[in-house]
Amino acid sequence: MNFNTSLFMHTRTIFTLLLVLTGWSLQAQTLFTYGKYTATVPEFLRAFEKNNAVTAGTNKANAKKEYLDLYINSRLKIRQAYDRGYDSLPGLQNELVNLRSQVIDNYLTDQKVIDKLTSEAFSRSQKDIHAAHIFIAFNTVNGNIDTVQAYKKLQTILGQLKAGQDFGTVAATYSDDPSAKTNKGDLGFITVFTLPYNLETLIYTTPVGKYSPVYTSTAGYHIVKNIAERKALGKMKAQQILLAFPPDATAADKAAIAKTADSLYNAIRKGSDFVQLIGTFSNDYISASAGGTMPDISVGHYSPVFENVLFSLKKDGEVSKPFLTEHGWHIVKRVGAKPVPVTNTREYQEELKQKVLYDDRWKTSRNHIYTAVEQKGNYVKAKYNTTALWEYSDSALYLKPAGVSNWDIHGSTALFSINGKVYTAQDWINYAQAYRNQASQGAAAYTALLQDYTKQSMYNYYREHLEDFNPDFKAQMEEFTEGNLFFEIMQQEVWNKSQNDTTKLLELYNSNPAKYNWGKSADAVVFFCNDAATAKALYAQIKANPAKWRTYVNAVNEKVVADSARYELDQIPGFKTGVKEKSLSPLSTNSQDNSTTFSYVFKVYNTPTPRSFNEARGLVISDYQNQLEAAWLKELKEIYPVKVNEAEWNKIK
Repeated sequence: MNFNTSLFMHTRTIFTLLLVLTGWSLQAQTLFTYGKYTATVPEFLRAFEKNNAVTAGTNKANAKKEYLDLYINSRLKIRQAYDRGYDSLPGLQNELVNLRSQVIDNYLTDQKVIDKLTSEAFSRSQKDIHAAHIFIAFNTVNGNIDTVQAYKKLQTILGQLKAGQDFGTVAATYSDDPSAKTNKGDLGFITVFTLPYNLETLIYTTPVGKYSPVYTSTAGYHIVKNIAERKALGKMKAQQILLAFPPDATAADKAAIAKTADSLYNAIRKGSDFVQLIGTFSNDYISASAGGTMPDISVGHYSPVFENVLFSLKKDGEVSKPFLTEHGWHIVKRVGAKPVPVTNTREYQEELKQKVLYDDRWKTSRNHIYTAVEQKGNYVKAKYNTTALWEYSDSALYLKPAGVSNWDIHGSTALFSINGKVYTAQDWINYAQAYRNQASQGAAAYTALLQDYTKQSMYNYYREHLEDFNPDFKAQMEEFTEGNLFFEIMQQEVWNKSQNDTTKLLELYNSNPAKYNWGKSADAVVFFCNDAATAKALYAQIKANPAKWRTYVNAVNEKVVADSARYELDQIPGFKTGVKEKSLSPLSTNSQDNSTTFSYVFKVYNTPTPRSFNEARGLVISDYQNQLEAAWLKELKEIYPVKVNEAEWNKIK
């Protein structure tokens, strides 16, 4: 155990060093050369500072000198690993691919954009907007695309709105949203994250009492009106009884259900248990299984009628009168309210950030990717006739006769290229077929979908070549690579040899057995507990009967690890003063994870005694590793002679 601890700490120190080795410009000042290879001043300083090599009270010059020795040795080992071709080993390459996939998403979003969207979401979360909507679809009732007719309809609508016609009346007359015939396009109140981001933005940027400019989506044209605004109401926790209408309910059936709703309401007013009535009568089986409690209700997620009634309840426990929606008769009870935070706390900011990342607005954070590919990825748009391409698309996707355009469009026709890779008309058709629900006919729909395909191709290229665009990601991958190379070559040259050469270990042990004597030591058990409560209970049991410690540990073995061994006294955790026989150390709790440690000492040895070979094996292995590593480094310095640039070193030491 002593060897494992010391080896782990030594290995961890070296590995931490390796993880900060990154490539800097070769034009930077050379700090040292090793063979034909170069290490620069900025490279060393970045590694030194990042590794926190200097602590309070440490002489910085001495620390830099010690670190320089470590740094040189690590570069020699990694260089030989490269020269041996370890970087091409399938196992290491596969591990690098896995590591890349684990971290790459952290580098694909523009954090500045995410922060901006999060701040915007906070601002919008402070108010709810009563909105109405007019929608003009590109699709006809037959499922065909008719952008010409849609545009004519749009002009009619705009003409009536400019003439002062009521927005709701126009929506009821012309909107292709089926619900507009009855609700006049009224969406009720909405808040942030209620609607797709583009529509949300349209509403939040439209002044109260005004209607918006026209927004064009892949589905059609949109116009919204900001009817009114209010301070955000937040979320509501509620229980409900739903008496739903059967699909074939008659007028008599609906009247009978209404009568039942009134009876239930009267029973509730007289003291009947709301939850019990839910279990007996409610047709909302999902909430009924949770005692009638619904998921937190935000503005804009239920019908306006439902939300208006619920948010009109002023105190917890208040029950509404029965009210009617298209689903049936409802009785709701307010359980609790969760107001919107009015200050952007760290907790609320993180909540909004997660919503941003899972919402369609996160696509905005990819804009920097498209710009980067256009500027640095050699994106080139090819020359072709779009009318001919749409005719070709109609033919390939919908088996329509090809047009008579003068341009010859075929599968191998280039649409664009990225860094020399050509993306063809057939590639576009394959994409459109995979997204059939979006591949509607017509120039407007095709244009939008081709734009999506182009952006997706740019994104894929950027992701596959991220090292060329993001220096931080490139440095991260170099750190992973060199860390793996370091461990591989150390395994081959030091660790495996030291573990397996028993003859050499015995020879080293017998050459100086006094070196491996026990100092002041003790037979002890160290207990590692998952939580403080378990530790306190176990502590009390062992204090009462130390001999039965194994029985007590076995009873909670999923929460406790016990290590019984002979330890040097300074290696036994928990004792702040002298270690005594048959004593328990105080409990020591980690504030970060609540894990707790304590020790029990059975016997103390105050005079040095010899260790057997098995007892000393860890220490002997550690010494043998040091010998192997020293001999190996001597060889490496002959292969890669090291020369420090004293002038540069004197500037920084």
